[in-house]
Amino acid sequence: MKELRSIFEQNDINIKLEKLNNKMLEANFWQDKNNSKNIIKEKKLYEDLLNIHKASIEKLIDLNDISELAAEEENQAVQKEILQNIKDLRDLVKTNEIKCFLSNETDSLDCYIEIHAGAGGTESQDWAEMLRRMYLKWADQKNFKSNLISEHKGDEAGIKSSTIKIEGDYVFGWLKKESGIHRLVRISPFDSGARRHTSFASIWVYPVVDENINIEIIEKDLRIDTYRSSGAGGQHVNTTDSAVRITHIPSKIVVQCQNERSQHKNKETCINMLKARLYDYEIKKKEQKNQNTENSKSEIGWGHQIRSYVLQPYRLVKDNRTNFESTNPDKILDGEIDGFLEQSLYQIK
Repeated sequence: MKELRSIFEQNDINIKLEKLNNKMLEANFWQDKNNSKNIIKEKKLYEDLLNIHKASIEKLIDLNDISELAAEEENQAVQKEILQNIKDLRDLVKTNEIKCFLSNETDSLDCYIEIHAGAGGTESQDWAEMLRRMYLKWADQKNFKSNLISEHKGDEAGIKSSTIKIEGDYVFGWLKKESGIHRLVRISPFDSGARRHTSFASIWVYPVVDENINIEIIEKDLRIDTYRSSGAGGQHVNTTDSAVRITHIPSKIVVQCQNERSQHKNKETCINMLKARLYDYEIKKKEQKNQNTENSKSEIGWGHQIRSYVLQPYRLVKDNRTNFESTNPDKILDGEIDGFLEQSLYQIK
């Protein structure tokens, strides 16, 4: 899937499909399940891109012919319908274009999202919960599957931290640029004086590594702690030390899970999360971005935010990297963030 954009631009996608078809005809193709699964997935991606591209051209030609007839007959109702069809076609072409940017090795994978409240107590903890709701709403609108992996509730409201897993087509590719500090400005619902407050929370997105990616974890490098779950899950969860926290000592990466009743299952989930974090960590080192990422994680406050959500004194959501903005924060917080995600993809070099 690497260099998908150049393949598409050079119009040799048919050559790529022919190579994949030849691989599928090899005698031992189905013996390696992981390899065959990835080849089939890659083939489907190219086929979808090509089919949508062809269908879009055919649709545009049809609309042009109908438009000429409607103009001759001065049929305004048909012309109005054509305009709507053109808008729909534009959206389809745009979606297909965006898929061309999701060509990195990990873009097709599922992802974990870690959310951490910044300094500010209840204000920031409530903001962290609002962000978690935003991403869960987005996933629901896309018909993606989401699971709560761990959660630490705030003292009065909101959450101190939370980890969710989202599964679906190209989830990590869509969300990978969401990592960073998110800033909220609003009239505080927790302030009896109705004063304006600024809150911060950090988002950390990393891919769920598949079986094809081999990450070696040495047992002596791990510190494994168990504790009593504080989240929902029934009486069994709340009365036994079923929650698991694993610290990878060399990298200081910490993962935790409490959503299963079984300590064994929680540990298994933690190991998978740790593999994902270590893989992401190494990728960012290779891209020479690791230092900046760690700096943005270490200080959840002023000067580090990637996006600002202002509800008072005016209403605006603005991404500081792309300058893309929306004057309807309610829709954004209800999960309609595709505009921001698309613009961040266009920024990828």
